[in-house]
Amino acid sequence: MSAPRPVKVATRPARKPARRAGRPAGDAPDLRPRLLDAAIACYVRTGIAATSLRAIAAEAAVTPALLHYYFGDKAQLQQAVVEERLVPAFAELREPLLRAGDDVAALVAAFVRGIGDLVARHPWLPSLWVREVLCEGGALRELMLTRIGPQLPAQLAARFARAQRNGQLDPALDPRLLVVSLVGLTLFPAAGAPIWRQFFDASDLDAVALRDHTIALLDRGIGAG
Repeated sequence: MSAPRPVKVATRPARKPARRAGRPAGDAPDLRPRLLDAAIACYVRTGIAATSLRAIAAEAAVTPALLHYYFGDKAQLQQAVVEERLVPAFAELREPLLRAGDDVAALVAAFVRGIGDLVARHPWLPSLWVREVLCEGGALRELMLTRIGPQLPAQLAARFARAQRNGQLDPALDPRLLVVSLVGLTLFPAAGAPIWRQFFDASDLDAVALRDHTIALLDRGIGAG
């Protein structure tokens, strides 16, 4: 009598663990840059305080769950925008200012050109600066005072003060107000461009024209001689 044949037990393939809601597939592209861009667009349009995660998700054409997966909550997303977009953007100004050395004219020109290049790479920056730094209650004012201010405006004022002591700068000028004037001649015109271009029918004046005008104004003034 032959031995009984072993009974084959049908086995089901192991089931893959369920993907958590909002989590992208393993081969999906990293959406973090796109989500940061969407957050900035919403911040510029409606302000940081009034922008919800749902609005940012709609801007990026993703689900709110995906936004939560990448950043957690609204405060963490705002911090990511600061650390990954704002701080690096202003840090881009340091290199051209360092290359300018101690020559005052070269330093001023480097700042003006640096701001122009910065705005060209990050066109959202002037509007966000006006809304969230200059306006009372702006969500980024503390950032400007504690992190960006000591790195750029304060250092620039110190260099102007040193040049003034060496006789290279008009003694009637205040080095601190000189920095304020430079910001007023660069970021303000960039932020107000949609208004003054329409007011003067000045669509022919691009960022290069604005940069060259500002350098000429600072270098030679408004006199005819």
